[in-house]
Amino acid sequence: MNARNPFGPRRESHVDRQIRLARESGSFDDLAGNGRPLPGIDDVDDEDWWIKEKLRREQVELELPPALAIRQAKGDLLESLADFDDESDLRGRIDDLNERIAHVNRVATSGPPSTTTLIDVERTVQVWRDTRSG
Repeated sequence: MNARNPFGPRRESHVDRQIRLARESGSFDDLAGNGRPLPGIDDVDDEDWWIKEKLRREQVELELPPALAIRQAKGDLLESLADFDDESDLRGRIDDLNERIAHVNRVATSGPPSTTTLIDVERTVQVWRDTRSG
């Protein structure tokens, strides 16, 4: 017994013994990545980091439910207005997306319900014009 451990010496567990013996025999020397920082060690805490890393490593792409996919497509289009060079091309893309939105709103049966509103063509084209002239 001592001041640090009033209960006496701690008994080494089987696992701790195996690790100690492997370390002493040099089994952990020259491992891949030895001395390099762990990837993502400084990233923001994310309890799902290991899932995201596994999906990235395995190159798994998940398909969103239709209601979420159409909402993402709408957001992507509205964020990329500056990329359009031609008004008729923009109008065509909005019309196509509005058809898809209406279809998903009408028939989506799996996943969350779709509440995505149609894109106001004239207002969106006016925003596009304003950003180009301004």
